[in-house]
This record gives sequence, C-alpha cells and structure tokens, in this order.
Amino acid sequence: MTGNHTTSSSPAIGILALQGAYEAHARTLAALAIPTRLIRTPDQLFTSDGRTPSRIPSGTPAGTPAIDGLIIPGGESTTMLKFLERNGFLDSLASFVRTVPTFGTCAGAILLANDVQNPPQISLGALDITIERNAYGRQLDSTILTAPTKLPGGPLEMVFIRAPRITRTGPQVETLATRDDYPVLVRQGHLLAATFHPELGHDPRVHQLFLDLVQNHLSVSSLKA
Repeated sequence: MTGNHTTSSSPAIGILALQGAYEAHARTLAALAIPTRLIRTPDQLFTSDGRTPSRIPSGTPAGTPAIDGLIIPGGESTTMLKFLERNGFLDSLASFVRTVPTFGTCAGAILLANDVQNPPQISLGALDITIERNAYGRQLDSTILTAPTKLPGGPLEMVFIRAPRITRTGPQVETLATRDDYPVLVRQGHLLAATFHPELGHDPRVHQLFLDLVQNHLSVSSLKA
C-alpha cells in the first residue's frame, strides 16, 4: 500500500522510487501497517508547501524534512545516480540523509557509502564504509541463505542478488550480520544498510529495526524541541 498520508501514530516513511525494488519495500511495510510515500522528486524530501512529517506541526519553515525516514531500495546504483544528478536531487538527498533516518539496501547501501570501489563512483558519502560493487558475481550467481544476526529472533534469511561487499567499516559502524566474515547488515547512528534484499524475503525484522530507529530518532528530536 502506498499513499500520501500517515496516521498520527505512524511515522511518515518515504521510499525512493526512481528505479529498483521500491514496491517490494512498500508491501513489506504495508504488512507492518505502515503506509509509505513514493519519493520521485527532490521537493518531496523537504517541506516547501505545507507537507510535514507525522510529528512536526504544520507551518514549519522550508528545509524541514517532509518525511520521518527514507528507504533507498536495491536496483542499479549507476542508473539511480543518473536520475539523481538531475535537478539537484543528489545534493538534496545528500543533505537529507545527514540528519534523517535512512535505510539503504544493496544499491541503496552503495549510494550511502562514503567509499565505493569496483569501479569507484560518486555516492552520498554518509555511511563510514568501503563497499565493493558486484562482489559476489552476476545475477545467475545470486543466492538465498540463512545466517546468524544480532537481531532478536534467531538466524535471518538473506536474499543476495548481484550483491556488493562491505570491505571496511568505520569505528562508529555496528555490524549486525555477516556473510563469510564480511558485514552484510550495518548501522551507524540514524543510518542502516544491508547488502542483501530483506524486502524480497519473508522476515520483517530488518524493516522493523528501521522503524524502531525512526521512532527513537523522533523521540530524541521531540526531547530537544
């Protein structure tokens, strides 16, 4: 389910909908009773015409985030960059992810990273990791596996499709799951990234983790207000 409104008890979650598996993320969140907004233009990221996230009063000034959290889906990172480089979208997104909870999966994790290899490419530079594109092979070599995780509830199903590999994590980055000793799910403050596709599996725990991160961020922000 996607739409343009949220209830007062639900955070306003946006999904970058330029290319990739954004509808699968929307379905996963709908199963958790969380409505979503599809984000296709930079003006949807920040308040400019009265749109506000669920816990910010109407009438807030321009520059206020218009959603409480954002998912950057998997897909093709170079294709996403072509769309983002139009109309100042990339700069707006880079500004947004510095302060608002953001969850990147596969290509989304590549875009969040501050160092991209194989080959090098520009990124949002927000998450202190080095990531290597297409590290596990092409699409025919993709796989589904179950591995231990720090998330409650036991091992986690992971769907890998032309997955990148995280080869370095900064001191503020927490590794929540690994594959062959390489991080596949990491968190740094208000940022979350997975090199696999939790939206294509049957386990909602990674999305629930992101929702918890968003709620915690909102709670801290309300205390500072």
